Amino acid sequence: MSQQPQPGGNLGFIGLIVAVATIGGFMFGYDSGAINGTQDGLKHAFGLGEAELGLTVSALLPGCALGAFLAGRFADIWGRRAVMMMAAALFILSALGSGAAPSAIVLAVARFFAGAAVGAASVLSPAYISEVTPAHVRGRLSSAQQVMIISGLTGAFLANYWLAGAAGSSLGAFWCGYPAWRWMFWVQAAPAILFLVTLLLIPESPRFLVAKGRTEEARSVLARLFGDATADAKLGEIRASLAADHQPSLADIRKPGGGWRPIVWVGIGLAVFQQLVGINVVFYYGAVLWQAVGFSEADALKINILSGVVSIAACLVSIGLVDKLGRKPLLLIGSAGMTATLGALAWCFAQASTGPDGALVLPEGVGTIALYAANIYVVFFNMSWGPVMWVMLGEMFPNQMRGSALAVAGAAQWLANFAVSSSFPWLAGNIGLPVTYAAYTLFAAISLVFVWTSVKETKGKELEAMEG
Repeated sequence: MSQQPQPGGNLGFIGLIVAVATIGGFMFGYDSGAINGTQDGLKHAFGLGEAELGLTVSALLPGCALGAFLAGRFADIWGRRAVMMMAAALFILSALGSGAAPSAIVLAVARFFAGAAVGAASVLSPAYISEVTPAHVRGRLSSAQQVMIISGLTGAFLANYWLAGAAGSSLGAFWCGYPAWRWMFWVQAAPAILFLVTLLLIPESPRFLVAKGRTEEARSVLARLFGDATADAKLGEIRASLAADHQPSLADIRKPGGGWRPIVWVGIGLAVFQQLVGINVVFYYGAVLWQAVGFSEADALKINILSGVVSIAACLVSIGLVDKLGRKPLLLIGSAGMTATLGALAWCFAQASTGPDGALVLPEGVGTIALYAANIYVVFFNMSWGPVMWVMLGEMFPNQMRGSALAVAGAAQWLANFAVSSSFPWLAGNIGLPVTYAAYTLFAAISLVFVWTSVKETKGKELEAMEG
C-alpha cells in the first residue's frame, strides 16, 4: 500500500484538478435548470401546447442516459479528460443551437445533445476526481460535485431571472433584438467555454494511462500528484489491478458464469434509488407543487430558492462527514430521514381539500408542517444520497471495470430520473399526491434495507483495493 501524499505543493495541484473537473458538475446543474424560464418563449415562438412543450423540455433526459452510457465506454477508449472535453464542446454547441433554434424539432435535438453532455459530465467528473485524489480526502473532494450541481441550477435560475427582468419578460427583446429566452440558452456557452479551456490545464487520469500502456506518462502524473517517493509504488499497484491480457471493456462487468457482477448491480441500485425517492420532483416541479397545495406563485418561488440554499448547506455537511463518518452511515441516515419526512408529506397531502377554483388547499398549520418536512427531506437527501451516490459510483468499481460499470449505472440513473420526472404529473393528477408521496416513502424505506444489506464501505480504501 502506498503512503499518503504529504501536504504541500501536491495539494495545490490536486485542488486545481478538482476545481476544473467540478465545472462539469456546474454545467450538469446549469443545463438541467436553464430550461426553467424559457417555457413562455417556447410556446410563443413555436406555438407549442402543453404536451409538445413537455416533450421538448424532456428531450434532455434520454440524451443524459445515452451520454452517461457512451461516456463511460468512451472514457476507456479515449481517456477521461478527452471525453470531458468532448462533453464541454457539446455543451457549447447545444447552447448555441438551442438559442438559435428555428423550430421545436431543432430545439429538441439540441436539448438531446445537451443531455448527452450532461450525462457524460455526471459520471466522468466524479470518476476522474476519484482517480486523481488521495484516499483519505477522496470523499470530500468528490462531494464537491454535488455542491457545483446545485450551484449550477441556482446559477441558471438567477441568470434567467436577470435576463427576463432586463428585457421586461422572457419574450422581451434583449441584445441584438433577440428575445430574452434565446439568451437564456446562449449564456450557457460562457461556463462551457471555461470548462473546455481549463481542461487543457489538467492531466489525463493515471489509471487510464496505465491501462493504455503509457507508463511513463502515468508515472509523471503520479509524481506530480503524490510526489516522486510514492509514484513508483502507486504505479505498481495500478498495474497489478488491471488485467494483463486485455484492455478494459464491457465484458469486464460480466461474471464467469454469465450475468453481471454483483458490484455492478449494487451500483445500479444506488443510482436508481437516488431517483426513486422523488428528489427531482422538488427540482423540476417545485413551484407547481407548492401552488397545488395552496401557496401563492411568489411564495412557491421563494420556497424553491430556500430549498436551493438549504441543499448547498446540507452538501457542505456531507463534505465534512463523508471521510470521517463514512459513505454507508451517511446513506443509512439519509434513507431513514427521507422515509420519515416523505411519510410526513404524504400525511399532509392527505389532509388537503379542493378549493373553489379546483386547486388543493391544506388546512391551517398543515401547510407549515409540509414546508418544514419538505426542507428537512432536502437536507437529508443532500447530506447523503445526493453527493454520496456520485462519490461511490466514482470509486467503488475496480480499475478494470470502472468505465464500463459507470456506463451502465449512469444510464440507469438517468432512465430512473426520466421515469420519475415524467410520471409525476400523471400520478399527481390521477392517483393523487398522498399516494404518490407514499410510493416515494416506500422506496426510501427499501433503500435503507438495500444499503444495510448490499453496500460495502469504501472510506479510506485505495482504488486498487476495490473488489468486484
